[in-house]
Formats: sequence, structure tokens, C-alpha cells
Amino acid sequence: MKRIDKENYYLDIAQAVLGRATCLRKCYGAIIVRNDEVIATGYNGAPRGRKNCVDLGICTREELKIPSGQRYELCRSVHAEANAIISAARRDLLGATLYMACVDPNTGELVPGTTSCAMCRRLIINAGISRVVIRNTPTEYSVVHVEDWVREDDTVAEPL
Repeated sequence: MKRIDKENYYLDIAQAVLGRATCLRKCYGAIIVRNDEVIATGYNGAPRGRKNCVDLGICTREELKIPSGQRYELCRSVHAEANAIISAARRDLLGATLYMACVDPNTGELVPGTTSCAMCRRLIINAGISRVVIRNTPTEYSVVHVEDWVREDDTVAEPL
């Protein structure tokens, strides 16, 4: 048997975590690793004590036909990356890597080319995480260096 590489090992764990996601649109799982130790995990779902979309049977953003990547304030869920960051102390996140996987809940298929939303990017930057590794296929992934998100700040509006 061929030994799995570390990146795919951690991505497999992130993919297992997304099995707890409660979103009707996309299911995300995230883990944070530092010095070969899993620090925290997170998946997307409603805040503790609130009803999940899967329990209600509706997605507000879907009902309103809001395109992917827009109007997150209407979403019931806390994102996987945010939930993982919330579960850890910042001192443990400095220089860590966040691994993330996403599947379509309707097909169970991986969604290649996913990335963190602008708000989660801000959380990742402030947490001190240095890399984000995103699963594209069962063995292929993309690596984002968080310093690129800092340098290429796309959230600041251009002056008129």
C-alpha cells in the first residue's frame, strides 16, 4: 500500500469533518494544523442552539436565488473556517495551516476551486494562519499563502 502524503491526509480529515455540515447549498469542512497536530475542526452550520437549514428544509439564499458568494448576511450558517478558528486559541494558530474541503450536498461530489469568502479571509488573516490548502479532487489541491490575501486586498473599494 502506498503511503498517503501529509497534505491529502489532512484534507481527508477535513472532508470527514464536512460530514457534520448542515447547509443545503454547500458542505464545508475545515481543520487547522500546526506542527503536525490538529488544533481545531469546523464545519458550516447554524450557531449553537439555532435550527439548521437541513432541519428547516429551506435555504434563504436559495429561495431568494442569490448567487454563490453574495449576501452571506442572509445565511443561517457560521462558516467552517470561522468555526475552526473560534475553537482555537490564537497562540496555537500562528503559522498554522487551514485545510478545507467542500462537497455539493445534492451530489456528494467535491466542489473544485472553492475558496474562503471575504469575511473568512479576514478571520484567517487575523488569526495568524499562514496557509490554506483547498481540496479540488481526491488527490489534487490548491495552496494559498495568506500573505497573498493581505497583499492583494480586494475588499477595499477604489476611490471615486
